[in-house]
Amino acid sequence: MNEQVIKDVLAQVLTRVLDEVAHGDASHAAAHPTGPIPVELSARHVHLSEQDAVALFGAPLTHARDLSQPGQFLCKERVRLIGPKGVMDNVAILGPSRGKSQVEISKTDARMLGVDAPVRQSGDIAGTPGIILASQTGIVGLDEGVIVAARHIHMSPEDAARFGVTDNEKVCVRLCTERPLILEEVLVRVSDKFKLAMHIDADEGNGSGWKNGIEGIIIGKSGSSHGLCGR
Repeated sequence: MNEQVIKDVLAQVLTRVLDEVAHGDASHAAAHPTGPIPVELSARHVHLSEQDAVALFGAPLTHARDLSQPGQFLCKERVRLIGPKGVMDNVAILGPSRGKSQVEISKTDARMLGVDAPVRQSGDIAGTPGIILASQTGIVGLDEGVIVAARHIHMSPEDAARFGVTDNEKVCVRLCTERPLILEEVLVRVSDKFKLAMHIDADEGNGSGWKNGIEGIIIGKSGSSHGLCGR
């Protein structure tokens, strides 16, 4: 086989591969719209039960400003986290009150405090570590409730239909930052009370170069024989 024949064969193979890739990307785009999703940084914060709020501050929580998710708000009150190895002051409290108190931190925060916080969906606190919460006027000890919140996307049912996903499904998202990063196992949470937004923690934000206005793109669904971010 002479050199020209080899070149012709290679050219044909390259053309076929590029054509398959192009058709594959087109079919994927049709099945899974790739519209942008606002990506918000969820810094360490606390959700309090009304009982614990009263124990810490002598009264229910007070509204400071609304957050992006409808009905959620930042409280005027702040709390101190006291762990076995460290303390964190001026930690934000988010309202409204919940049935059980919960502390959401990053893995870096967990190491500083000395707690082995697992990655969990918000509200899934059974068997998680406890911590001490303190204010200027009160103190509360939690037997459990410290988690690293699983990265997730809030969607309305209309958003979920548009993106071709369902509640509790997991997807892969590319963060469009100066240090582009693909995050796997991103939990989709669907409710008619939600507004479209993806939430990541401080560690993920720092690793990707996150800043206000950053968006993400769903590039596939997690779970595939070809890898986690299969198409």
